[in-house]
Amino acid sequence: MKPEVPLVEIRNATIWRGTTCVFENLDLTIEQHERVAIVGPNGSGKTTLLKAINRELYPVSRPNTEFRILGRDQWNVWELRKHIGLVSQDLQQRYTPTTTALEVVVSGFHSSIGVHGTLADRVDREQVDAARETLEELGIAQLAATALRAMSTGQQRRCILARALVHKPRTLILDEPTAGLDFAASFDYLQRIQRLSAAGRNIIVVTHHLNEIPPEIDRVVLLQDGRIAADGSKHDVLTEERLSDAYETSIRIAEIDGYFLAYPGRNAKT
Repeated sequence: MKPEVPLVEIRNATIWRGTTCVFENLDLTIEQHERVAIVGPNGSGKTTLLKAINRELYPVSRPNTEFRILGRDQWNVWELRKHIGLVSQDLQQRYTPTTTALEVVVSGFHSSIGVHGTLADRVDREQVDAARETLEELGIAQLAATALRAMSTGQQRRCILARALVHKPRTLILDEPTAGLDFAASFDYLQRIQRLSAAGRNIIVVTHHLNEIPPEIDRVVLLQDGRIAADGSKHDVLTEERLSDAYETSIRIAEIDGYFLAYPGRNAKT
């Protein structure tokens, strides 16, 4: 039987974002069916790595560099979306306030922001039915014709999640999943992520809020200044010493029901 290729396989990758070299000689492998959290302070490289995995950025082309997604060097972005769904606050904010929930979800089939103009002619009944079904699964079917501006932030985020799920991808990448949400919306969203993870989906959470990491996720990759500072199990990586060093402030850690929480240490910077 042919061995399963990794979800992400990176070797000796140098990645620039604009005029800044964020990663140099980066090595990272994430297997399929693996649930991973990528954490680190602002500027550590989380967003750059996410954009590279999502094929918005590419490494410098060199003979000894490898950057494969599901065993392939090259992907049609529209085809890749069938395998990897992305949810982020940035994506949510790119939609116009008048876009309806149904339009948001259907646009996932076309990797677009909305389905306006000539793109609307490419929308078929099968896509609309799948979009309505996904909205139903997330408990917001009644919002299909509702504009984003008339929804709560939590409902908007569920629309973006539905957009990512409409293809039924095996992998979800969640970038700061509860950013901008209140307690009720955050807890609801985290429970939905938990259920998706428990149902067998690959989950990659990109965050610096430890409480966003579902208990089902065991592996954590800690980034610091464009390098992997630690990579291993939650209990090995999410230590007070490692996080205090990465964030350059004193951090205490507590674990409650499988969730990790960070709070200021006695010598935290003010």
